[in-house]
Amino acid sequence: MTTRGRGATIALACAGVFVAYLPVVTVSVSLPAIQRALGATTAQLSWVSDAFVLPVAALILTAGVFSDVHGRKKVYQVGLALCAAGALVALCARSVQMLWAGQALAGAGAAALLPVTLALISHAVPDHRERGKYIGLWTTAMMAAMALPPLLAGVILDHVGWRWVFLLPVPLALVTMLVAARLLDESRGHVDRRLDWPGQLTAALAITALIYGVIEGGAESFTHPKAVVALVVAVLSAAAFVRVELRSASPMLNLSLFRSPAFTASTLAAMISFLGLIGFFFVLSLYFGLVQQLTTLESATRMVLVNLVSMVLGLVMGRVMRHVPARVLITVGLLIAAVALFALTTVGIGTSFGSVAWRLALLGLGLGLAFPCITGIAVASVPPQWAGMAAAGNNAFRQVGGALGPALMGALLTVQAVGTLPGHLADAGLTGERARQITETAEASGIGAVAGMELGVHTERALAAMSEAFLDGLRLCLFVAAALLLLAALAAAVLLRARRPVTAPPAGAGGPAATADATAAPVGAEARRSSPAHVTGVPTIAPDQG
Repeated sequence: MTTRGRGATIALACAGVFVAYLPVVTVSVSLPAIQRALGATTAQLSWVSDAFVLPVAALILTAGVFSDVHGRKKVYQVGLALCAAGALVALCARSVQMLWAGQALAGAGAAALLPVTLALISHAVPDHRERGKYIGLWTTAMMAAMALPPLLAGVILDHVGWRWVFLLPVPLALVTMLVAARLLDESRGHVDRRLDWPGQLTAALAITALIYGVIEGGAESFTHPKAVVALVVAVLSAAAFVRVELRSASPMLNLSLFRSPAFTASTLAAMISFLGLIGFFFVLSLYFGLVQQLTTLESATRMVLVNLVSMVLGLVMGRVMRHVPARVLITVGLLIAAVALFALTTVGIGTSFGSVAWRLALLGLGLGLAFPCITGIAVASVPPQWAGMAAAGNNAFRQVGGALGPALMGALLTVQAVGTLPGHLADAGLTGERARQITETAEASGIGAVAGMELGVHTERALAAMSEAFLDGLRLCLFVAAALLLLAALAAAVLLRARRPVTAPPAGAGGPAATADATAAPVGAEARRSSPAHVTGVPTIAPDQG
């Protein structure tokens, strides 16, 4: 590949991940406006976020296989087209269900873009010693997509309407498609892979049933028949997926990858941390909108601090990782992020911008230290011919955590807030029939529905009680999110010390042969010589692993 071609490929990979991640925080800061405009319940708001994340988690592994079989350029173009189509549907949405459909289309596009953009970088920069700084740029582009557009969304929502926050991905995706059609070279994986439909179906069913069960359990009860059936289906489907993948000659996810402690550590850390963090952003946006009564722009200004700090830090992480072990960066970064979440448990109704800002900046510092290493380890801990599968697998588990986050935190928020609301109403002097009416509204439509009630002279006291109940739920969510980050830090600290190599399965026995490409680095001892962090889980990370 020429120098110009490599530069174009890397730039387009960064543009692709930017487009893919545009809806994540942009939609989060818009949730209060969407709730007011569409009259959505907390459970329905959870689905606004999860309608995007769910297809990402369910389809990302198959997208990786498609790119290997049919070509990365084709999958890249299809991903951009789906992102544009999803944004157009959301832009025209007149109901929450139509908004779900648009988010689902955009999520399918992101599922195609996330693994293929990392695979494009691996193809353009085969030297693992050089690749790290470009994966660092990929991470910075991802953080930029979560830092800059929310500010634009804030301006749009304060002057136009919530639908227009979905406009930006349309021209960006279409322009990127035109540039890619001219400058991006076609490439495929090095191994002979086939589509794994049984694996795809069982994985999609397991993930969908799990998310549905958690959301319905939070909205109704985890003993409700719908929630119980969904969770049982999720467990059975997950077991079927493992069985199918172990027997498949061309698995969608080769489970022998998990013999690598480094890959396992990065995957667990990504999934657990995203579970806590995406759920945290979900409830934080509601806190700013419902409790502090901030405009969308004011909310975005606060939330953007996390990604802005991470994005700036990402610009220098390539150099930092040359000298600091990955185990240290990931563990310390996740610990810092956990401390920031614990610090946020003290916020109240009138907490100032400065008091919130340093906590969110601290959270961004922790994530900026940890996430580039997590992404880099997933790709670098396996031989080159499995890089696409590793990237897709790591992103799939990351998105499963991200999909569970709003569902879990929304359920915790609702249960805790509705449970403590009667006490706060009594403290505010609201009892009897009026208190019962408010409580029933919160139980039926979520705690935020109280803000839309016509309560006359009782409105101010009811809103104060609602805010206090919401803060009870918020604190529970923050404690859970912080505990999840501590668990992710522990997983990284323990597993990245292991030194067990992974050996390749023979061809036709659960995965591709290591010898499928004569130029590809083999698995096992030779892989450990060719890449400092390949499969052994060594405590240092090569410059290419950012």
